[in-house]
Amino acid sequence: MDSDRYVCPSCGQPVPMVVRRHKMMGTYVPVWRPGHCENPECPAKGQEPGEARLRAPAAEVPHERIAHHHRRGRR
Repeated sequence: MDSDRYVCPSCGQPVPMVVRRHKMMGTYVPVWRPGHCENPECPAKGQEPGEARLRAPAAEVPHERIAHHHRRGRR
């Protein structure tokens, strides 16, 4: 299916999908992500695509967006 394919944001060429594992609730689950761009003329060749979008550093997350779920005893 074409809707399941990833493209490079720099050159627009399709990139392969790779599977990585992510630990969730004590077990590893597969996570499909875009792979490296294989276009030799691409300026982003060899860089991890989408890593900056997937995981932002904690310093860049606004404090009001951080959810505090443990509120027992506070009213």
